[in-house]
Amino acid sequence: MTTPTTTDALSPDEAAAYLSRIGAPPPEAPTSAALASLHRAHLTAVPFENLDIALGRPIRLDRAALLDKVVRARRGGYCYELNGLFALLVRSLGYAVDLVSARVATAAGGLTDDFDHVALVVSGGRLEEPVLADVGFGEGFIEPLPLHDDFERRERGHTVGLARRDVTWAFRERRDGEDWQDRFVFTTTSRTLADFADRNEWQQTSPESHFTRSRVASLLTPTGRVTLSGTRLITTTHGRRDESELPDEDAVRAALAEHFGIVLD
Repeated sequence: MTTPTTTDALSPDEAAAYLSRIGAPPPEAPTSAALASLHRAHLTAVPFENLDIALGRPIRLDRAALLDKVVRARRGGYCYELNGLFALLVRSLGYAVDLVSARVATAAGGLTDDFDHVALVVSGGRLEEPVLADVGFGEGFIEPLPLHDDFERRERGHTVGLARRDVTWAFRERRDGEDWQDRFVFTTTSRTLADFADRNEWQQTSPESHFTRSRVASLLTPTGRVTLSGTRLITTTHGRRDESELPDEDAVRAALAEHFGIVLD
């Protein structure tokens, strides 16, 4: 089995198939605007989901498995899959990409272990400065964030941003009327996807992993977000949240097909 390295990229045919999958035209040049467009297109086309874990299917991180699942089978995945594959795409389009390890903030106020999340630091091309990209965090940020201290941007009713703390960075968000809340903390040390293999195994097998406790699928929409959590279907439209309980597995599969384009065999 081979895993992507910091120089791996997709072939022209693979990149074309991936761009078709997310409904994005090939960018004319590796600019910040082009990267933002690709990032948004990916988030609205490829769901964040962990369905294979509940189905007992191992999540593999080799190049062929990533392409087969996300591009050819038109599925989604979680961070190691989605950011691992997105890194291959943007490298093939003229950017430089480093995979970085992130620790996710917990409800108790702590942080998860190293390698719990993989994010991307994109540079090169015609970018004026490095940016943080992440198409595998679920409900994160919509377009890449410039990697400089105290950057903030308004996105759909809340504010997202970055803060530097000595050798670490924090991706954070602030809801209206609330204080800043860290979502994850990361360093810019370059990693390979193989560095995340042990944690990927833990995520899909440990009873302590939240991915083994409940299935989830979530997708950004033009007006909000749609999420399947267990048997609950949650839609947010222009800030309004609606939730319904699906009665059985047939209804769950129908919702997956309708809202996420996922057809499970």
